[in-house]
Amino acid sequence: MEVPENPWDVRVRCLQVPWGGLFVERGAWGVAAGLKQPGRGVQRQVSCPPALKSFFSFPVPTVSFSELRQLLASGRARLFDVRSREEAAAGTIPGALNIPVSELEMALNMDPAAFQTSYCAEKPKLEDKNLIFFCQMGRRGLQATQLAQGLGYTGARNYAGAYKEWLEKEG
Repeated sequence: MEVPENPWDVRVRCLQVPWGGLFVERGAWGVAAGLKQPGRGVQRQVSCPPALKSFFSFPVPTVSFSELRQLLASGRARLFDVRSREEAAAGTIPGALNIPVSELEMALNMDPAAFQTSYCAEKPKLEDKNLIFFCQMGRRGLQATQLAQGLGYTGARNYAGAYKEWLEKEG
């Protein structure tokens, strides 16, 4: 990693953000951080503070089109369409539950009875596997997956191909 002229820049995958001298090396995204000064290298390794972990975010587990088809065929996946209600009404992946990304945090924090009443479906459990989030192009699905992971849903995954890929291949 190249040393910045200003040692008080944060570097993350070539992105510079003015911030107190912390950096994240090799795309670890908040797992390992250190202090770097010109000509002196890393001065010491430090734990990444929780605020930086959420700022940088961790890599998100993804699911491919073929894996998604297998999971759906075997009944081992729950799909969440995080697009707007209007977008989902125009077409979605069969079996997907529509929860717009704008209300996802509130929904995942509901008690199970309120979730059932609001969405006519069982609320996912924190330990459920293959909770797959998708949107139209991929960005909101990624955001939703990160949000679910941050709330403790360890089986949250992103279908990066999104509805666009599904429509092209299954259309």
